[in-house]
Amino acid sequence: MYPALAVIDRLVTEQAVEVLWVGAEGGMEADLVTRAGINFTTIPAAGVHGVGLKALPGNLARLVRGFFAARELLRQFQPDALFFTGGYVAGPVALAGRKTPTLIFVPDIEPGLALKWLARFADRITVVAETSRTYFSHQERVIVSGYPVRGDLTQWEKSAAYQVFDFSADLPTLLVTGGSLGARSLNQALVSSLPELLAEMQIVHITGARTWEQFKDAKPALPDHLAARYRAYPYLHTEMGAALRIADLVVSRAGASSLGEYPHWGLPAILVPYPHAWRYQKVNADYLTLQEAAITLADETLDVQLAPLVLDLIRDPQRRAHMSQTMQSLACDDAAAHIAHQITELAAQSGV
Repeated sequence: MYPALAVIDRLVTEQAVEVLWVGAEGGMEADLVTRAGINFTTIPAAGVHGVGLKALPGNLARLVRGFFAARELLRQFQPDALFFTGGYVAGPVALAGRKTPTLIFVPDIEPGLALKWLARFADRITVVAETSRTYFSHQERVIVSGYPVRGDLTQWEKSAAYQVFDFSADLPTLLVTGGSLGARSLNQALVSSLPELLAEMQIVHITGARTWEQFKDAKPALPDHLAARYRAYPYLHTEMGAALRIADLVVSRAGASSLGEYPHWGLPAILVPYPHAWRYQKVNADYLTLQEAAITLADETLDVQLAPLVLDLIRDPQRRAHMSQTMQSLACDDAAAHIAHQITELAAQSGV
């Protein structure tokens, strides 16, 4: 969602493009999209891969309804180009708009099943890194664009970022995040290690909205001198840029944003791929680890290995400096502009 918002911001501010965001009924993006001032509508959509036999007929029926809804929507809006970053809703819209110039952005190193399927409709396929080319048969359509980072993350000065959290520039800062929903195992491992870690660093902890109630009382349980070094939040919006700006090390899952946001800030990472899904996060983590920009930690070893690994890295600024340099080398700060340019080129070539 955030890469798409970054690209749309470029399109709207630089070329006054009219945009319609199509989401799935009951989806999570409505608030963020409307907050950004983008026209938003929904169609029926559902997944079919990995769902049980009981749910499959209903999901297929929703996709059929979604196709007809998308066809009518496109007839009314008459877009010059379509832009996809994945999701259930992409299938019905891509089928309905198969004669419209189409670009997809692949946020992970390995494309998900939906994006692999969408690639057959796409005129251009933009990817984060060169290694992603191997996942597509029509490599002549593939363009390495980098990962679009939203502008509100990149505007922070370090002094202002420290003030957001009332932190000192004299202590190293650890950022721990499980994303918008949260990573329970990651939160548990961190909270159990807080006294040991806070003795040497200050911590910004994003628990995720789903697990906030379980972990919100970690700070009151700490002694006052350690509690002063700990900030916990269910989620951060614009302040996330401040957390990334002051962090000396991040611990997180290996979602697609780790391929864009951490390189932008040159932020060394300990990545803990989500173990209960397909391998996309493992592939992302392996890519960054191979570049020596990150270290991959298995979810099942968090309780034993997280605190020692964090302490080792915090105590080794030379190693972190090397990781930061290699992470920074993977950044592509003009990715949003590059993808926006590709979309406008496609629209211009459509002849409408």
